[in-house]
Amino acid sequence: MQTMTTEQRQTLAAAGLRAYPNIARAWGLKEQEAARLLGVSGPTYRRWKRDPERVQADVNLLERLSLILGIYKALHILLPRPESAHGWVRRPNTNPRFGGHPPLERMLGGHVADLVAVREHLDAARG
Repeated sequence: MQTMTTEQRQTLAAAGLRAYPNIARAWGLKEQEAARLLGVSGPTYRRWKRDPERVQADVNLLERLSLILGIYKALHILLPRPESAHGWVRRPNTNPRFGGHPPLERMLGGHVADLVAVREHLDAARG
């Protein structure tokens, strides 16, 4: 497998960070929640939002962005009405992965594994 160059990581991160505020808005995330999903502080998130082209992207950021974009896409495939897709992350879920809590609570756990769990759940639902 070929390793990504710094320039390739920057390009991918900038594209993801340009899309991410729209996802955060659609999900009704507070700024602190949006930052936590990316694994950064509020001030860092604000700086990234202002100028995504200048973000020094690492593998962790790319992984988080990829998972979040995948979750967003899977929701829109499974729930074609935008209000249903966007609201899913905040609705209590009886799946054992979520223990009756909204998936967003799991996603905000702060670990990449929390995003992976939600993504895997949606991928399984898609078949």
